[in-house]
Amino acid sequence: MIPSAAPLQLISEPLLQEKQITLYLKREDLLHPHISGNKWRKLKYNLIEAKNHQKDTLLTFGGAYSNHIVAVAAAGQEYNFKTIGFIRGEAHEPLNSTLQFAQNCGMQLHYIDRTTYRQKQDPAFQGNLKKQYPNAYILPEGGTNLLAVKGCTEIVTDINIPFDYICCAAGTGGTLSGIIAGLNGYAQVIGIPALKGGEFLKTDVTALVKEYSGQEYQNWQLQTDYHFGGYAKVKPELITFIQVFKENHHVQLEPVYTGKMLYGIYDLIRQDYFKAGCTITAIHTGGLQGLAGFAERLGIVL
Repeated sequence: MIPSAAPLQLISEPLLQEKQITLYLKREDLLHPHISGNKWRKLKYNLIEAKNHQKDTLLTFGGAYSNHIVAVAAAGQEYNFKTIGFIRGEAHEPLNSTLQFAQNCGMQLHYIDRTTYRQKQDPAFQGNLKKQYPNAYILPEGGTNLLAVKGCTEIVTDINIPFDYICCAAGTGGTLSGIIAGLNGYAQVIGIPALKGGEFLKTDVTALVKEYSGQEYQNWQLQTDYHFGGYAKVKPELITFIQVFKENHHVQLEPVYTGKMLYGIYDLIRQDYFKAGCTITAIHTGGLQGLAGFAERLGIVL
């Protein structure tokens, strides 16, 4: 299945009308049932590269509820790769919904303690992996590398309307970097980190964009006040926002990335951060598989 362009959905709200703001949601979550949103974009050119190097296995890393683990497992099943996932932490039975899905797709799961996991990018660790799995194409945690940035540049190529701002959630910064590079100086870009202390992404994203394109762009910024306590942390107002948004627009958000991003956009609109008459395109990066795990851990169904 080769995904087609993600549609744009116009969002209509009294707040937007009052502030004279036009808001579109780019539905990257609809690209693929299991390799959705930015995960498809990040994997696309990596899958081509793996085939070109005649690798028959995808090997990667992630936490127990990782969107990336699910996407790699699904991509392996769909595009005829074996898959191996190194999972941070100890094994637990029964498997949660994320890891059960990955295993059902044929992924071999290996658990490593958190100390060892932190060494996963060390040259010695990587060298041992390459010796142990010579037919494996190794993908980093979260999927961010230069080929992922290349894939994410294409998020903006099928937006067929003029806009003043483009907004996306940020984890490792790969998607944000691709959007900045793909726009080539056009419009303003706002990244909303999902992690507490997300200011570090300024350095990471600048470096990724420069390594990919050779350019340093000034038309982007981070809004770091919408992490709700940290990665995968939530507060009642975020849950309420996601529930109301779904009721009003028939769009499911999740609380790790897209919920925080749109909450941030609405808050900035209330503060008159955006000038009247401007158009914002927000990127729905998918990640909806995590809702089941969210319900398992916290008992909150969204």
